[in-house]
Amino acid sequence: MKSKFEITFISISFIFTSFLFVIIGSIFLIPSPQGFIESLFSDEMLTALKLTLSTSILAVVLVMLVAVPTAYSISRYSFPLKSIVKSILDLPMAFPEIVLGIALLMLFGNNLFGNLLRSLGIDIVFTTTGIIVAQFFVAFPYAVKIIYSTFSYINPRYELVSRSLGYGEFETFKNITLPLAKNGIFASSVVTLARCIGTFAAVLLVGGGTYLKTETLPIAIYFNLSLGNIDMAITAGIILVLISFVAIFTLEKYSNENIKGMN
Repeated sequence: MKSKFEITFISISFIFTSFLFVIIGSIFLIPSPQGFIESLFSDEMLTALKLTLSTSILAVVLVMLVAVPTAYSISRYSFPLKSIVKSILDLPMAFPEIVLGIALLMLFGNNLFGNLLRSLGIDIVFTTTGIIVAQFFVAFPYAVKIIYSTFSYINPRYELVSRSLGYGEFETFKNITLPLAKNGIFASSVVTLARCIGTFAAVLLVGGGTYLKTETLPIAIYFNLSLGNIDMAITAGIILVLISFVAIFTLEKYSNENIKGMN
């Protein structure tokens, strides 16, 4: 028989999970079927969906290429200013995304650095490249945090044994560390993808949010709500919810399969 303590905690979990389900589910009841279909297949929605997915996937690839060596360095090596590096990496998670967007806009705007890039033919502000840059810097700290935790839980003795058998650092990292960290890296990729897809303020400031050019799904919600196009705004929100659900479902399924495999 369950104790009162157990029943209380389970009840709290069930009640507030139910509230969250109702809140999220209510968004599917707002648009009319006809309005949803028309909005879903409109040029604006298809363009926003294609742009959101293409930029987010590319941003995830770039984030993972940088986050893996960064997280490994922090978890395994000692170097000057290491604590400051860790603090700087955690900093963007502590302040609003719009602050990072303003900083990126100032960096790549009309100043010495921005003008230097433009002289080299590289345009960042108000372009698709700007969207990817914004998504990268918003998601990068989260990816590093998850992968750092993963590497920290891997016993360094496995790597020491590999090195003692004559394998180099790169061979050990590729054949020992990465396979052991694959679940954490996969989880980080999923979280990073979801973070990139949902990025709003930084993308709006750096990408510009130009109609049918740099308009991602979160920006489409903002624009259409401002114009009173409720069906378009809600349809974009539903697409974001469905993408997030697929990402989370894939993560849970993959994790459960790996747990069963280990057992």
